[in-house]
Amino acid sequence: MDLKKTKIGRYMNCRVPAHERYQPTDYEHAANCTTHGVWILPSLVGGSVLYFLSMDKWHRLAAGLYGSGLTGLFVTSTLFHTAAWKISHLRKLEQRFHMCDRMAIYFFIAASYSPWLMLRELGPWTCHMRWLIWVMASLGSMYVFFFHER
Repeated sequence: MDLKKTKIGRYMNCRVPAHERYQPTDYEHAANCTTHGVWILPSLVGGSVLYFLSMDKWHRLAAGLYGSGLTGLFVTSTLFHTAAWKISHLRKLEQRFHMCDRMAIYFFIAASYSPWLMLRELGPWTCHMRWLIWVMASLGSMYVFFFHER
């Protein structure tokens, strides 16, 4: 069945040939901005609640890392999708936002693992894993900055 011939077809793009850049429709841009932007305030509030309900410094650190990572992810992603939609003619700026979006994903992954590794004793490798996830996030960010899409 060809979805382009249905009612929802106007919301979809045609398949992009190999080695060409995908251009989202205005509907896709609006959906991307909305679905990322709507979660900024709840992530900020949720992170703050976790922080202020924390019992000790380790819980506060874990809550701060997770809340900051989650809020940073949604803010960065919303900025990127807004730039891709509204100022895509400024290609260099859009690329910078795209790089920051990818870096925020790496750091959010590290921030989401950190509370589990900080607040539970999971064995002798826990300390090494705590550092490894942040080193991996940093290496991923350096890869994006220096090599990705160059």
